[in-house]
Amino acid sequence: QVQLIESGGGLVQAGASLRLSCVVSGITFRAFAMGWFRQAPGKERDFVAAINWNGGTTFYSDSVKGRFTISRDNDKNTVYLQMNSLKFEDTADYYCAASPQDWGLDVREKYAYWGQGTQVTVSS
Repeated sequence: QVQLIESGGGLVQAGASLRLSCVVSGITFRAFAMGWFRQAPGKERDFVAAINWNGGTTFYSDSVKGRFTISRDNDKNTVYLQMNSLKFEDTADYYCAASPQDWGLDVREKYAYWGQGTQVTVSS
């Protein structure tokens, strides 16, 4: 059974930092690229960041570039999202996802497995 379990969400003030974690089981973690997406109430699920299988390549949406950092630890089957200088508009449910491909990682359909999400709320 494949499981992706996110944690680390919460309520913070604008300007604060949070680190999200996603622990993966049931797949060969190092064989998958990993991504983070987010979904605000009433909106589409949007791409945030992605990382290839060995961590050598990362991708970011323009809205988070320079503030968020994605990383992974293949020994711990875990992907992280360090979020700094949080803004009110970062408020959303954050989902991690696993993709068997290393391209097109900003596209939801490239991902085979998804977590249940963790909520991030940024107060202004």
